[in-house]
Amino acid sequence: MKAGRYKNMTIREKLEQQEFKILSKYATKSAEAKPRKIPIKKCDIRTDFQRDRDRITHCKAFRRLMHKTQVFISPEGDHYRTRLTHTLEVAQIARTIALALNLNQDLTEAIALGHDLGHTPFGHTGEDALNDLLPNGFKHNLQSERVVEYLENEGRGLNLTPEVTDGIKNHRMSCKPSTIEGQVVRLCDKIAYMNHDVDDALRAKILKPSDLPPFAGIGEATNKRIDFMVLNLIENSMDKPVISFTPEVEAEIKSLRIFLREKVYTNQRLHEMERSKIKTMLELLFNHYLENPHKLPSELSVRMNENPKQTVADYIAGMTDRFAMKSFKEIFLPSAWEAE
Repeated sequence: MKAGRYKNMTIREKLEQQEFKILSKYATKSAEAKPRKIPIKKCDIRTDFQRDRDRITHCKAFRRLMHKTQVFISPEGDHYRTRLTHTLEVAQIARTIALALNLNQDLTEAIALGHDLGHTPFGHTGEDALNDLLPNGFKHNLQSERVVEYLENEGRGLNLTPEVTDGIKNHRMSCKPSTIEGQVVRLCDKIAYMNHDVDDALRAKILKPSDLPPFAGIGEATNKRIDFMVLNLIENSMDKPVISFTPEVEAEIKSLRIFLREKVYTNQRLHEMERSKIKTMLELLFNHYLENPHKLPSELSVRMNENPKQTVADYIAGMTDRFAMKSFKEIFLPSAWEAE
């Protein structure tokens, strides 16, 4: 038997045929994936969406997520979420839901793993800083699209299928993904961050267990809240073209988001001195690279004639927290001097 073949079909073709038998009529089938911008030969083993998942997990932007802040800026502790652990939690929850609803798990996972590739260093504080510096503002979901379309692979992008790119671009709650798998990721992003932000806030002692609102009578147990939300989403979305919570649970989730905004996110933002330092640091870096384009990586410096501010924002958005601080120190702080 030829490598990569199963009887008269390749392994990929066998998997694609199985999807038509197993998946929901609303699911996106791998065999019907839209063409990539740059045509490539089909893989004998993996479907198009499996290849996209692998391209994302092997890219540099994905690896940098481990050193990017989620909510707590430079936390003292090893157990707070980073942008990478958040991404993995979203992917795990989303794949569970896709399996239960007979949707395309590979497409769901690829979107989930790529959805935050464009996030800045220092969480939403960094995003706010770049938003103030760019004429048209900065949105991390659109930056994630730029990463996979233009920035990765030395400026060639990852050449993903349109379905994956669309899900990455439209994962924010104000957006409308074109696939049902994209809808799953959009809501799983909410499930993940709301629950792990509660968990991290308890760990940081910003919240006490007694502070938590009695979400569906569950209380402080993070795993029980996630299980409850996931089950509600599955039961309410079974055999439907739209993924949604029941109105009652949606109302509870809205109340929990308001609670987190008032008690956790606002609390973090009350540290105006730290926020001010970060925004000043990123602004100084932004202006430095704008005035010194030769200091940018070669694949970016050649784009300075096209859109200088966006090009510099691309570079800064790709930085990790520690690389941004290292760059600032090297550029703006004096080196130690020792007499011989």
